[in-house]
Amino acid sequence: MKQKNYRRCVSCRRNRPKQSFWRVVRIALNHQIEIDRGMGRSAYICPDINCLTQAKTKNRLSSSLRTKVPEHIYQDLQERLRG
Repeated sequence: MKQKNYRRCVSCRRNRPKQSFWRVVRIALNHQIEIDRGMGRSAYICPDINCLTQAKTKNRLSSSLRTKVPEHIYQDLQERLRG
């Protein structure tokens, strides 16, 4: 039986409740990339340095969102890990 509100990390492919992930969104109207807010195409990533590094190296967020993810998004996610 599939449980509600589970998502899959674009990097490690683990299924977890969506609250345990960061949500990266390509906003529907203007195609800008936001973290944790907005409506549009979403990708989920574990709050883990290994997942973040692998997603950046292999362009997994860009592939999932079907657009280029700006460098500042990766920097913001790294800052969240430090904070």
